[in-house]
Amino acid sequence: MAVEHIGEKDFEEKVIKSDKPVLVDFFATWCGPCRQLAPVLDSFQEEHPEISVYKVDVDENPALASRYGVMSIPTLVYIKNGETVSVNVGGRGKAGLEAIIG
Repeated sequence: MAVEHIGEKDFEEKVIKSDKPVLVDFFATWCGPCRQLAPVLDSFQEEHPEISVYKVDVDENPALASRYGVMSIPTLVYIKNGETVSVNVGGRGKAGLEAIIG
């Protein structure tokens, strides 16, 4: 199952108000490392149903990217109870994603 793409209009409801921890991948369609990360995130989401995973296109949602201080992509932001727990720049393997969530 592919990770859902979200934007400004549904970010508050799906991420900030989520009752589950959320991993947000800030990416761009033209970014090679972002494309390499996509299947890893899909697999991670299937193996960790207790965590919601979403993708935010930085070109389509520059205000969100700015809000989270995204300067390089991919940037993975881990959010719990509406609060940022960690911000990680760069591609990750599945073990790296698991390390992000603790």
